[in-house]
Amino acid sequence: MKPDMMLAGVFAKKHSFTLPLNYQQPIGEQITVFARELCAIENKDKKLPYIVFFQGGPGFAAMRPAGNSGWIRRALKEFRVLLLDQRGTGLSSPINYQSLAHLPPQQQAEYLSHFRADNIVRDAEAIRSQLCPADKWAILGQSFGGFCVLHYLSAAPQGVSEAYITGGIPSLTRSSDEVYQATYQRVLAKNNDFFHRFHDAQHLVTRLAKHLLENSVYLATGERLTVEMLQLLGINLGMEQGPESVYYLLEQALVRTPQGEYVNPLFLNHFCQLLDYNTNPIFALLHEAIYCQHNASQWSAHRVREQYPAFNYKIGKPFLFTGEMIYPWMFEQFSHLVPLKAAAEILADKADWPALYNLEQLSHNRVPVAAAIYSEDMYVEMNYSLETVKQVANLKYWLTSEYEHNGIRMDGERILDKLISLNRGDILR
Repeated sequence: MKPDMMLAGVFAKKHSFTLPLNYQQPIGEQITVFARELCAIENKDKKLPYIVFFQGGPGFAAMRPAGNSGWIRRALKEFRVLLLDQRGTGLSSPINYQSLAHLPPQQQAEYLSHFRADNIVRDAEAIRSQLCPADKWAILGQSFGGFCVLHYLSAAPQGVSEAYITGGIPSLTRSSDEVYQATYQRVLAKNNDFFHRFHDAQHLVTRLAKHLLENSVYLATGERLTVEMLQLLGINLGMEQGPESVYYLLEQALVRTPQGEYVNPLFLNHFCQLLDYNTNPIFALLHEAIYCQHNASQWSAHRVREQYPAFNYKIGKPFLFTGEMIYPWMFEQFSHLVPLKAAAEILADKADWPALYNLEQLSHNRVPVAAAIYSEDMYVEMNYSLETVKQVANLKYWLTSEYEHNGIRMDGERILDKLISLNRGDILR
């Protein structure tokens, strides 16, 4: 392996592939898909199988590793790691309001419709046919990456030797409304935990909300900070160290001076760093579409929210954060989403999304699969994951309360080691 760069204990090589936007029209418009191959220095001359990593999201690039650590260290003991920038992210024909500006809304929506798990998996298989056409490879999916893994096992199991999922076993059949009904209840539980742990947090955030209702406050990115935007910070409550990040930010939100009270510029800068909607628009545009199979989402999270009126904040009532929900007003308030509002409306009404999972194929799955299911997961409903486990043959799982949704980021070496042991019938360590 001739590396393009060297990290601590790792050789890294860049790959770029030219692939069809629409695999039904393979000689039509093309996109670039980028992947970074990692190999432990001591293994550079060995022929090792690949393990491909599918990032969470949708709409986020693969990690940019600094060295041989975490789950990568465990994987590199026996694999070459391929970090895939899923189409539309990172260096893979990235999508943003500028890249789509030349298209009218209907064409923007048509273009975006090709960026779900089905085409991500088609990209992976096309890449395999170029990198190792005679060999199968292993796959690892975190969060939305787990959705990609189950689609892979539905559509192209012949390319997979073994599969791993962390915090990402979706329901195979439930509607987006059912998903959000479960998710709102999880978010309520996380709010209760948060305000119980940090006893002055409710006072801090209601004081801030009142200030926002009475004053025009603008973020470092130029948008007016609204109460409903403030509620979006709750997306961090289900992550390892997420509640702490939110609390420490709230502590510094308001500054009192003899001239009056104002919102700390530090808060206004850090707030933007805790939300990704401007920088990763696929997450907002296609998040509900990842649940759609022959049906439209029709702004599911927004509609289901009406079943949980406690989330509609009013002065004098307790403040609640929301979670991993996308709302139509976000395309009016986030500056980089505003130009994509019409496309978002078209996508929300799109009812001809193809099926993502082949239940018959999964019921006869022969690829060994091991999954970590986090019992306190705020983003992927545990009970729905356990339903899916019963529908997928050859899937073993580890149910744990030790980690939050992004546990692989915090203790990835141990988690992947356990899953590999589980998949291969070893005694869990």
